[in-house]
Formats: sequence, C-alpha cells, structure tokens
Amino acid sequence: MDLITKGAAEIIPSEALRERVAKSAASGVPMRIKAGFDPTAPDLHLGHTVLIRKLRHFQQLGHTVIFLIGDATALIGDPTGRNVTRKPLTREEIGRNAETYKEQVFKILDPGKTEVRYNSEWLDELGFEGMIRLAAKATLSQMLERDEFHKRFQEEQPISVHEMLYPLVQGYDSVMLKCDVELGGTDQKFNLMRGRDLQRDAGQPPQIILMTPILEGLDGVQKMSKSLGNAIGIHEPAGEMYGKLMSISDDLMWKYYTLLTDLRGSEIDAMRDEVSHGGLHPMKVKKDLAWSIVRDFHSATDADAADGVVVRLPKLLHLAGLASSAGEATRKIGENAVSMDGEKYADKVLRGVKAGGSVALRLGKKSVRVDWVK
Repeated sequence: MDLITKGAAEIIPSEALRERVAKSAASGVPMRIKAGFDPTAPDLHLGHTVLIRKLRHFQQLGHTVIFLIGDATALIGDPTGRNVTRKPLTREEIGRNAETYKEQVFKILDPGKTEVRYNSEWLDELGFEGMIRLAAKATLSQMLERDEFHKRFQEEQPISVHEMLYPLVQGYDSVMLKCDVELGGTDQKFNLMRGRDLQRDAGQPPQIILMTPILEGLDGVQKMSKSLGNAIGIHEPAGEMYGKLMSISDDLMWKYYTLLTDLRGSEIDAMRDEVSHGGLHPMKVKKDLAWSIVRDFHSATDADAADGVVVRLPKLLHLAGLASSAGEATRKIGENAVSMDGEKYADKVLRGVKAGGSVALRLGKKSVRVDWVK
C-alpha cells in the first residue's frame, strides 16, 4: 500500500482498495489495472508518465496492467480541461501517434507483462444500436454537471453532442476490460466515475479510482505542457533533460520524486526529513533525482555523462558578481542581456561544461572569465 498509494491525490473508495489488494493477495489472482491514453500527439512528456509510473508500481507487485490506447476515443477528443471543441484527428494521424506511444511507454513498463489494448476493438463493434443503448444510460443534466460543459453552457460556448459521449465511452472501456482499478489525473474524475456507474449497471464490481495530481512544469506553477514551454519531453537529449530537472525549485523537487520515481513514500519522507535536519544537502538530492529520471529514459551511462556537466546560469552569474541575485540574473537572461563567449545566450542552463575549460560571461558592461575545475 505504501507503493500503490504514493502520490495519490484521491482514491474512491479508499478502503475498497485495501480490501481488494488483500483479496488479490489471498486468492493469488492479480488485479486488473487500467490507464487510458488518447494518441492525440506524437510525443509524451514527463507529465504524461505519472500514470505510466503508477501502472509500473502495480506491475512490480504482480498485478495485470493494461495500457489502453484510445484510438477510437481520440476521434472524439477528451473534453477535459477544454473550453472549445477539439479539432478532429484522422485515423492515420491517430495510428501514427499510437505507434510512438507504444515505443515510449516501454521505457517504464515491462513489455512482456503489459497488456496493450485499443478501444477500437469493442467501440467499432458497438454499432448504432449499441451506441444508442449506451447513451441512454446518462441524462443531459448529468453531463452538464461536468465543469467544462457547465462553464461552456453558462458562457454560451458551443458544446458538440459527440463530446458528451466521451465520458460514457471511457466508462464502457472499463466494462469491456473488467477493470479493478482505473488510474487518472484529478481532472479526470467525472470520466472515471462513469466507469463505476456502467460496471455496476453491467453487474460487475465497480472499479476503484486512483487519481494522481497534475504535475507542474519547470515554472512550478502551471501544468506541464509543451505549448506553455515548461515541459520535459521524454525524447529530449540526456544532457538537456538533466539540465531542465536541475533547474526546478527545491520544493517542486519533492513532488517530482513522488510522481516520477519508484521510491516508496516512506523512503521519500525519510530523505526529506534528513534534508530538513541538515544531514543531506538538497543539491545532492536533486542531482540524484535528475540522474534517476535520465537513467530511466536513456541509460545509466548517459545519466553519468550528464551529471556534473550542467550549470544553472542565474546562480553562476550571481556567484561571479555579475548580478546582485539569481532573481536579477534570471530577469536579465529574459531580457537577452547575457552573452557567453561573445554570443547572446538566453538559456537558464549551461551545458557541455568540462573540467579544464573556460567561458567568458558578460552581463551589461560587466564581464568575467570562468574556469571550470573538477
């Protein structure tokens, strides 16, 4: 339970999870754990891997994990967090994206122990009559209780009828897969609850819902998103990934440890306690985090190479006397006022730093040469 519940924002119902885990252990029958992903874009970032990591935890404990590719639901587009209707994708686009998803998730999951399913398997077979019967299991007023639909309705924004089918179709996936547990973000609660409703209607034990929090991006404020420029893509070069991870705040570091590593909650709590009492330096803890994540998506060799070759530029500018604080340095970098070896430099990290080398830094009229030592 320490590993399973680590990082969980909410479990519905919480006691049922412990009971079902105990029943599985006593009977020797593994639970069926599902997380669904619509292939609406070709690349995943670390925010997407939070649920995949949680699947891995169940997998490590011997349960059956189902990586569900929503190739059919992607035709609708999940309305979660959307104030407008999504642009529809073609089957070809969805198929190409789905192939990249399979390649990327097996950096975390064991491919030999993962059940990969596509919801087109049953949704394409549902037919018109089946869809009508499914739609009859919810009312318009229930759908309008959903935040996204309610807000759009109040603001007189369009709501397409097909969008209202999405929660029902996601719930139907759980019926067809006979799920014991479904994973999802806290923003998915409405959709996840429909699975419980439809399973109960089908005579199945209602699935347990385990929701994880939304992962903030590098800014520590907004949800990790490529469109916001605060994301870490899992295909990024090892050095770039390492550098970005080293740039996060010390507070955010603990959330990344919880949601992006396999350490148990008790282990993370013990490490945090040691830092707070001065027995462990937070920089060492952050370097271990960056190394671990780079190792997972590249290799230990790549992580070793990246470790120690990334420097946070704002801090360096402050220590070198070019800025009164790291905050001022950050602002100056944003104003394009920093040069490195005579060229403008607008990134917050320096990469490729090697012992014995040097670099000339300039901020405004001040300049300094920095020599790198081991």
